[in-house]
Amino acid sequence: MSENVQEQVARHNIEWVDDWHRPQYHFMPPANWLNDPNGLIYWQGQYHLFYQYNSKAPIWGNIEWGHAASQDLVHWQDWPIALSPTPGTADADGCWSGVIVNNNDTPTLIYTGWRNRTQLPCLATSDDGLLTWQKYQGNPIITAPPPELEVSGFRDHCIWQEAGVWYQIIGTGFKAGGGAVLLYSSPDLIHWQYEHIFAAGDPGLDRDIWECPDFFRLGDTYVLLISSTAFQQSWYYLGDYVHHKFVPYSQGRLDAGGCMYAPQTILDKQGRRLLWGWLREERAIEAQKTAGWSGAMTVPLELSIQSGQGGKRLNLNPIRELEALRYDHCQFKDLTIAGVSFQKLADVGGECLEIVAEFEAGQLDEYGLVLRCALNASEYTRIVYNADQKTLTIDRSHSSLDSAAQSTTPSVTLEVADHENLRLHVLLDSSIIEIFANQGIYLSSRLYPTHPQSLGVGLFTNSSHVRLKQLDVWKISSIWPPVQRI
Repeated sequence: MSENVQEQVARHNIEWVDDWHRPQYHFMPPANWLNDPNGLIYWQGQYHLFYQYNSKAPIWGNIEWGHAASQDLVHWQDWPIALSPTPGTADADGCWSGVIVNNNDTPTLIYTGWRNRTQLPCLATSDDGLLTWQKYQGNPIITAPPPELEVSGFRDHCIWQEAGVWYQIIGTGFKAGGGAVLLYSSPDLIHWQYEHIFAAGDPGLDRDIWECPDFFRLGDTYVLLISSTAFQQSWYYLGDYVHHKFVPYSQGRLDAGGCMYAPQTILDKQGRRLLWGWLREERAIEAQKTAGWSGAMTVPLELSIQSGQGGKRLNLNPIRELEALRYDHCQFKDLTIAGVSFQKLADVGGECLEIVAEFEAGQLDEYGLVLRCALNASEYTRIVYNADQKTLTIDRSHSSLDSAAQSTTPSVTLEVADHENLRLHVLLDSSIIEIFANQGIYLSSRLYPTHPQSLGVGLFTNSSHVRLKQLDVWKISSIWPPVQRI
């Protein structure tokens, strides 16, 4: 790494040591702005994560490609910036989202260049193990959207190869309404021919652009991921792949909490389909500027297809490698919670935790977990299951005394059968919360307590009693080097 990058990495240890909102085991750059994950690839024994980055400020703008690498998918090493805008070229105003593929042992990067409000695909290659990148002198490699289509956007890429032919889908939207992705083909990744509309949304519903498309096969099911600018949400579609078109038969929100956006996936060396997404901040821009950083990645999530009475759905779970970060395990079994708003668990608490809770079947009314609770209960967050309404909610109405922090309560339908236990798997990392529940439900959100001692963990119920079968809590260590105070 360059000396400049090493200096930035040191800021993980020193500058942020007293910032109790800064995540410790979710990937983020040493400082400033992060958004979409890009260019996921396994290369020469390491996983590489590229991402949209502003090295100059903790706000969107000056978009470059940041870069990090990992051997274990848990601990990351920051690498030098991979791409920066080049004045006078197709990416003069920004290097936007894209992917990396292996083209006959040449890592080839395709991204969206932005110049004068025009977005067009560009290409770069590396000959030194992904450390530096040479931009193709003929950029852009596609000079305009298809002339027969009136589109309102043309950006972001997913690329694969079939029978020696490269295929690319690009996100777009139609001026008449409806998000879509367009299919192109190429013999060499440089010369591209437009084929047809690969998939399209409902013109009456999707009034804007489908961003960050990702297309892959998972078992016997084809999956299309898109992020809708109209809803600022990411969606998955399950379907068939017929004559180089995607034919969906079901869909769902990828993140019922709504914090995660612009996901991208990779097939790892074990054959797992892994996903990262951008976890957006949910506090005022001024607070982000003051903090000096903005945005983090989800933990690596393993995807699978889950079948049930309602059909197939996409299931997300944290990778098992993260268990290496666990320490100080506490376990509780066969507890009865009787009609209390909050029952604190003794000797349990913290800002970086993993919690697995299993409630016995047949419970009534509302019950769940309490996290980040202050000593005087002035701040706390509840994970609420309402057995009557069949909903799972992150109740943030008392999460922070800071009026600039969002306090909305994301909720999702979760129908737990009468004979089925409710199982909640929670990752808490300072200001990040990710929840995995029955039936493949995933919710993410952000919490910004104002007091560093808002650390308590407990249980609650509005019923006469609720039975907790088992609760496991681990503290989670940081993925960054230990703090060295001077």
